[in-house]
Amino acid sequence: MIQLDLSDHRPLYEQIKDKIKLLIINGVLHTDEKIPSVRELAQQLTINPNTIQRAYRDLESEGYIYSIRAKGSFVAPSENVESKVKMKALETDFSDMVRKARFLGVGKQELFDKIDEIFKEVSDDTD
Repeated sequence: MIQLDLSDHRPLYEQIKDKIKLLIINGVLHTDEKIPSVRELAQQLTINPNTIQRAYRDLESEGYIYSIRAKGSFVAPSENVESKVKMKALETDFSDMVRKARFLGVGKQELFDKIDEIFKEVSDDTD
């Protein structure tokens, strides 16, 4: 489900948090679906449970997940996530991708064309 990139400069809890957010945003994890417990995920990733706990705490404060005592953590309905938080995450991801594309020599028009192509694909999927 989640794989960590040890060459990534970001803390492990941020990587975990971002991966779970992506799974939720991309529809892999659905509303009210149970996510692995802190202990399960810590064993699976062979990292300290406190790292997972911090990621889950942040995800809960941002509205991506909710916890039920003695039952676990679950994916929150999308309306629970503040739109500002979603938009900020999207802007950050998009900014990172544009910077990577520029580094690889992708021109502005080529980038616009690719965005337009992807937007059309996504629009066709939802129509």
